[in-house]
Amino acid sequence: MDEDKKLLEISDLNVYYGAIHAIKGISFYVKKGEIVTLIGANGAGKTTTLNTISGLLKPRSGKIIFDGKRIDKSPPHKIVDLGISQAPEGRKIFANLSTLENLELGAYARKDRDGIKDDLEKVFELFPRLKERLKQNAGTLSGGEQQMLSMGRALMSSPKVMLLDEPSLGLAPMLVKSIFSTILEINQKGTTILLVEQNAYMALQIAHRGYVMETGRIVLEDTAKNLVNNQQVKEAYLGG
Repeated sequence: MDEDKKLLEISDLNVYYGAIHAIKGISFYVKKGEIVTLIGANGAGKTTTLNTISGLLKPRSGKIIFDGKRIDKSPPHKIVDLGISQAPEGRKIFANLSTLENLELGAYARKDRDGIKDDLEKVFELFPRLKERLKQNAGTLSGGEQQMLSMGRALMSSPKVMLLDEPSLGLAPMLVKSIFSTILEINQKGTTILLVEQNAYMALQIAHRGYVMETGRIVLEDTAKNLVNNQQVKEAYLGG
């Protein structure tokens, strides 16, 4: 891990939905090579934070710096070009398109045909199931396969940072384990990850560091190891 390189830095970010102040002056960073997780209850502002980083929402104030460049005024497609991709909550795959077409859409902004081919092979190595389902309409895939497809599609833009929003949502426990070990593998192969996850215990097992969000604020930050052992976190998010 490149200890000093802050790849993504959020400072004093404020985001509103109309009159509702959803994100209240949060600041945090993600270093190159890390898995950082945002944990917190539903409605804490985790998804809003990811959607603001990826340009889907515009902040009222504050800065988002990625790889040395300010991106909080950039449109979403430019942010993807710079190297941030998102696997959104609820997967948001294109149900009427095939598995392959969904993956190809992940690379729509790229011109390097050979690189795209290589990345497709890498996605198949991570998710062999997708290779078996290439021609199938994505809407007919199981929940677990759709999650694999959502992550695979995000990887097809060859991101430096991948934003993962609730990857374990609605999956059977066995599949949750497998998705988390794949997230770890993606990170070990060089992609930095910002993970939002309801299953705080699983998220903290694979993360380097974590931030706890409550009602639009960051109330705690620490190494993942310390957060797992923190009494407050245990009681609120780890069931005791």
